[in-house]
Amino acid sequence: MGCPLPFEGMSYRFNEVNKVKEDLRSVDYLADDGIAGIVYLADRLQKPILVEGPAGTGKTQLAKSVAEMTGSRLIRLQCYEGLDESKALYEWNYKKQLLRIQAERNSDESNSWEDLEDNIFSDEFLLTRPLLEAIRSDDPVVLLIDEVDRVEIETEALLLEILSDYQVSIPELGTIEAKQIPLVFLTSNNTRELSEALKRRCLFLHIDYPELEREREIILTKVPDIEENLGDQIARVVRTVRQLELKKAPSVSETLDWARTLIHLGVEHIDAQTATDTVNILLKYRSDIDKAIKEFSSNEDLNSVVSN
Repeated sequence: MGCPLPFEGMSYRFNEVNKVKEDLRSVDYLADDGIAGIVYLADRLQKPILVEGPAGTGKTQLAKSVAEMTGSRLIRLQCYEGLDESKALYEWNYKKQLLRIQAERNSDESNSWEDLEDNIFSDEFLLTRPLLEAIRSDDPVVLLIDEVDRVEIETEALLLEILSDYQVSIPELGTIEAKQIPLVFLTSNNTRELSEALKRRCLFLHIDYPELEREREIILTKVPDIEENLGDQIARVVRTVRQLELKKAPSVSETLDWARTLIHLGVEHIDAQTATDTVNILLKYRSDIDKAIKEFSSNEDLNSVVSN
């Protein structure tokens, strides 16, 4: 059997996995074959991508980078506890509707409720939220549903319904079908277990902390002013810190912040004192900082860390 055809009127975004990898690199996102392959398949199979992994490993940035490299519009739904249909999908502009009702009745008291109802339940009074906005868009869209594990089960069911059919039923307007299938990324920090139904609908991608060489490459790419030797030292120290039993290991973004901090301080070599003085850029819990400082002090000049 051949590949399924894309949504009517659409063409595939990507021709091959290697091109996805190259294009992501062109916007400074260093993807491995696994990441590039899932992005390619999501386009071909028209399925959302569920991206799980620790906070700060580049899950959100992946969606942003795909939008940038494809020239697509990025629409973001930031999830939180209490998110409901009115904030995720649509709601009616009730204040504007009331003003119109008052104005119509003041100008012509003979207007029936049926006439007013047809008037006020139209696109003019519809407040579109990210999900509906993504479906109605004429232009290519990357839809980012960020931290989906924060929403309640009811909202998760709403997401599942929309991502299954790419259409929305609004009682007053009827069914609105997607003009194009957005490339959808759902990110999760694993604060709760997502439903099996939602997982089945998606392609799964786990992004963990990068290996030493990849993190070194990320540092050198994202912090262009850094010397290669310092970038290598930073990657090695961070790897050592992540091996400690911490409440929260340093994210990639915190690693980059630390790299920029060391450049601003004019550091060329990381010794125990430098690492101790700046560890609060990497770690945000007092207990974690204490463990890291203890590790640094056991390696007076960190030679055993930065040379391994």
